[in-house]
This record gives sequence, C-alpha cells and structure tokens, in this order.
Amino acid sequence: MRLRALPAAASWQHTGARVGFEVLFAGAGRLRGRTAAREGDSTWSVGYDVLLAVDWTTRAVTATNSAIDGDRRVELTRSVDGRWTVDGAPRPDLDGCADVDFESSAVTNTLPVHRLPFVPGATFDVPAAFVRADELRVERLEQRYTLIRSDEEQHVFRYQSATFDFECELTFDAAGLVLDYPGIATRDS
Repeated sequence: MRLRALPAAASWQHTGARVGFEVLFAGAGRLRGRTAAREGDSTWSVGYDVLLAVDWTTRAVTATNSAIDGDRRVELTRSVDGRWTVDGAPRPDLDGCADVDFESSAVTNTLPVHRLPFVPGATFDVPAAFVRADELRVERLEQRYTLIRSDEEQHVFRYQSATFDFECELTFDAAGLVLDYPGIATRDS
C-alpha cells in the first residue's frame, strides 16, 4: 500500500458519539491538533502535539484538556526500546505499544497505517497508549487493523478493538487520513 504525503492541514466533523470539530496541522514528524466537542453532558476541548520517529512510531506526546472543571495536561514519552512514561512515571502496562491514540481524535488512526507494511488481507495487532478525552487518563488499548481493499485514492480497513468490543470499517484517503470513522467523524477538508 502506497501513501501520499500528509496535507499541511485537515479537519473533521465529529458526529454520533459526540458533536464537534477537529483540526490537524501536520509537519515533518509532528501532528498538532485540537478537538472541541460536546459528548453527552460533557463539553471539552483536547489539544495534542505528537512527535514521531522516522518510522512513524510515537516518541513524545503532550495533550491538554479544557473542561468546565478546569484545565489538565499530560505528557507521554516512548523510549527507543519501547518503554513508556506518563508524566515522568514508568508505565510498564504500555510496553509493546508503538502508537498513541486519542479518544477525542480521528487523526491518530493514521499512525499504524503509515507504520506497517499493509497489503490486502494483512492483519496487524497494534496496541496503543490510549488517552481519554475527559481527564486525559492513559490506558492500554488493544486494537487490530486488517486492510480490506486499497487503490490510489482510498484504503479501507476493518478496525477491531477488543478493549471496547467494537468493530467497524475505516475509510482512509490517499494520504492515510481517516475519511469516514462510523459513529465518530467524517473528513471535512
């Protein structure tokens, strides 16, 4: 599967689980963005800054949350040998995760799509350090991607999360950014 370069900016409408809007600014080895949303009785915004290694593995993450009860911040780092820290504290439960994934974002699904050698029918288990939107809690997310079909314009994956007992088809554009995440977000620009 061949991917084009990420655009300098992109955006998504969040619908279904939440109502909101997300923006992404992409640069060499860096993804910066923000989602502002209402989910149930909660209203929040989450900003993220993800630094990536050349192989698309996560190196460092800063996330901020603003909600009615105040602001929060969390910092994650991943060493070259795959060990994680959260706010400086070792997190061995995240060992083996190469990616960060944000509950608040459709963007971070691009990380394994860029990092792994997908061909139609190929399946990869890709656990991630999962950052919750509400309090920026970090936990392990078990997930699996299977490339169903791919052409020059779109790539369709079966996404499964054992953590949430969830499965759907994710459609990505030629650059590997989500176009349609059922019940979560659709690409706006």
